[in-house]
Amino acid sequence: MQTAVNTRRILAAALAAAFAFGAQAKGGNEDIVKRHFATLVASPAKTAELTMFMTMMPKGGDLHHHYSGAIYAEQYLEWVDRQGYCVNKTSFRITSDKAAVEAERAKPNGLRTCVSGADLVADNDTYRKLLQKWSTLDFHNHSADQAPPDQTFFDTFGYFGPVASTNTNEGLRTLKQRAIAENLAYIETIFELAPMTPDEAFDKLFTTPNLPPAQLEAYMTHFATVLENIPSFQRGITDYIANVEKSAAGIDDERFTMRYQPYVLRFLSPSAVFSQMLASFKLAQASPLIVGVNIVGQESLHVSMRDYSLHMQMFRFLKAKYPDVKTALHAGELRLGIVPPEGLTFHIGEAVNVAGANRIGHGIDIAHERNALALMKTMRERRIPVEVNLTSNEFILGVKNEEHPVELYRRYGVPFVLSTDDAGVTRHSLSNEYVLFATRYKTDYAEVKKLSYDSIRYAFLADNDRKRLLKQLDERFARFEAEVAGALPAGKQ
Repeated sequence: MQTAVNTRRILAAALAAAFAFGAQAKGGNEDIVKRHFATLVASPAKTAELTMFMTMMPKGGDLHHHYSGAIYAEQYLEWVDRQGYCVNKTSFRITSDKAAVEAERAKPNGLRTCVSGADLVADNDTYRKLLQKWSTLDFHNHSADQAPPDQTFFDTFGYFGPVASTNTNEGLRTLKQRAIAENLAYIETIFELAPMTPDEAFDKLFTTPNLPPAQLEAYMTHFATVLENIPSFQRGITDYIANVEKSAAGIDDERFTMRYQPYVLRFLSPSAVFSQMLASFKLAQASPLIVGVNIVGQESLHVSMRDYSLHMQMFRFLKAKYPDVKTALHAGELRLGIVPPEGLTFHIGEAVNVAGANRIGHGIDIAHERNALALMKTMRERRIPVEVNLTSNEFILGVKNEEHPVELYRRYGVPFVLSTDDAGVTRHSLSNEYVLFATRYKTDYAEVKKLSYDSIRYAFLADNDRKRLLKQLDERFARFEAEVAGALPAGKQ
């Protein structure tokens, strides 16, 4: 008996020592990585090594991610051929009409104006011009006639749009492979346009601006009842869920998780917008794969600006009916000069205080908002994070470095996460967003590590999925820190 007791004591002591050593090693590795990171961001920043560091570093999630804008033009061209379409060699628009495609194919090669993706790729000059239309490639390094940056960005979706909703499982698999390659474990993608049911009678109710709240609520209540009794509206929801389930097949595994948001287009008619919103809320309630609702589209367009407050009232109405559904709203993707000054004063505030947004996408015009300090205090207290997209904010709006409000959010304690927006259009990666953040703003390893964790903490995940991904992130950071610490020469630790 005494021998058994002694044996248990020895084993317990050994286990305690091993645990203490492991904890010390973990802490030691983290400290080494902290010091190493400080040398990388010290002026001048060692950008090449920092790029390697950020590519290797575990990244929790990408929370502001547009599926169609994440696919590269090169892959879309492959899908053009797979669908049997062709691309006009001058306009670079896709033709999907079968009769028109067959008519082009019947012409001799030299007379065809609409060609296959493979033929277009074989012509280097034409191929390069297509990439300049279907993405932002070369925008800042050549002097040809160009549309303004924001128009260039938003126009790309019209070029590849005809194939963007085809081959979605393959597209998601490509995005998954790229994510794993840069040590990213989760994507919450703004996936497909929500089904819509326009209604002229509903639209006519909004020819008078600034309707009284009670009247507006009565109109929305009636239209919601009408929609719910239209078979095609219900069928649109069923078909959308089936498409998500089919597209998502085989995407989730022990290394990677993806969830989906339907989106609403803000520059459509009131009935189209409301029907998309209602469908989106119902979708998020009906499927565990669909975790939130979003509204997208160029915020500076006339209809987007005119109807902004109406849209926020619509969100408020539906949030009251579906309180468990999360919303991430594009708001404040504006800068001084792109709209009149008064247009900069209320978008983020209404998204937070009227629509009840759970996250804010972009949030660029915060410095111009009415009661900006009180608004940021509210965001801090409610833990409403901003999805910061450094690359697209720079390209679309010309906002970068000290002009970017990320420093303002940091100073006033508003949470934020780094995300990509449309990495296929602007041709970058989430790792690059971390590099931009580290080289532009004074930071340390503790902050960038926290940003990685926050991208899971603020994700619209079920609690069990969040706990699983956070636990995996602990393990991934432990391995990463051990690898970096082990690779450094003794004198550099």
